Amino acid sequence: MFNEIHQFEPTWPSDRLWRDLHPVAEDIVVASVKLTEKAHATTRSAIRALVRQMNSYYSNRIEGQSTHPLNIARALGNDFSQRPDEARLQRIALAHIAAEETLEGELNAQLPLTSAFLIMAHREMYQRLAVEDRLSDDGMEIVPGQLRVQDVEVGRHVAPTAQSVPKFLHRMDQQYGVARGWESTLIAAACAHQRGAWVHPFADGNGRATRLQTHCALWKLSEGLWSPSRGFARDTARYYAALQAADMMRQGDLDGRGNLSEKGFSTWLHYFLDVCHDQVSYMSKLLDLDGVRQRIEALVIQRSVADKGYRREAVLPLFHVFALGPVTRGEFAQMTGLGERTARSLMAKLLDDGLLVSDHRIGPVRMGLPLNALNTLFPALYPEVNQPLI
Repeated sequence: MFNEIHQFEPTWPSDRLWRDLHPVAEDIVVASVKLTEKAHATTRSAIRALVRQMNSYYSNRIEGQSTHPLNIARALGNDFSQRPDEARLQRIALAHIAAEETLEGELNAQLPLTSAFLIMAHREMYQRLAVEDRLSDDGMEIVPGQLRVQDVEVGRHVAPTAQSVPKFLHRMDQQYGVARGWESTLIAAACAHQRGAWVHPFADGNGRATRLQTHCALWKLSEGLWSPSRGFARDTARYYAALQAADMMRQGDLDGRGNLSEKGFSTWLHYFLDVCHDQVSYMSKLLDLDGVRQRIEALVIQRSVADKGYRREAVLPLFHVFALGPVTRGEFAQMTGLGERTARSLMAKLLDDGLLVSDHRIGPVRMGLPLNALNTLFPALYPEVNQPLI
């Protein structure tokens, strides 16, 4: 039985392990800071909304409860499937998106790597669902934000006794729930993610709550432009294997001084940072402006072949609103170099297809990121969009 806090040590990397991890964390921080300087703020906001949809899809896929990205987009437009099981998955996806956005808004008031924030993440996710939508696989109701009151086993892992959960969470608060520099925050987020999963504070929904917390812990660094959930879901078996490696008991005198394996903890921490490094590097390449312009041009040319409403003159103004932000409709029309009537027709087409977005009928236009354009604009970012919809 796990019921004493020394039983999940180490909760922080040793000096030797820290020296290995720190350069990787430093690279991630530098790349993230550079990434947030790319594209206009309104374009970054559109990417942020897309990342929330992706996080919902990927986090739910890890739990074996994902719905097609197009079904998520339809649910955002209040279009739900007539199939009850599919509609339930849509509602779960929407709850995740809404919870994530709400939690992001709490970051100026709350430190994210605290047990209070983790409990809030669980509550924000599940309080948005009707009771019938938050039943566990064995039919138990998941109570939003409620710590478990029963002992559990998760696969081969026997979680701490229910009675001891509060003191394990308190120990995590001591270790992780303080303000730090970005390199240390990255490493603390990795530690908290694994040790939080090990404690298993809720009867169900621990994975979703932990991934929401991790996303928010990194948000002020990432600005929501990348998230490790996408990397976790790319190889779910590797994600679970790395988590489980850090669950192992110490393997002899050369495996640290804690009750749990330092070698296994190291495997998880290196994996976590590798995922973050991969995600920020990938997004940095996607948002390189030279590449963006080429892909906007490719998209317009592709569509102009099949749809005469598209014209190559759309490339320059679309790139402008991506990189430099919204323009008036008159300015957009002028940038096309077309006659007024033709330019207005082209702009109407782009608005109908979601490549341009406006808050009202005559308002300024900004860049949109419709799912059916992602394969060309951001190749391989969200490839599941292109899978057949069953």
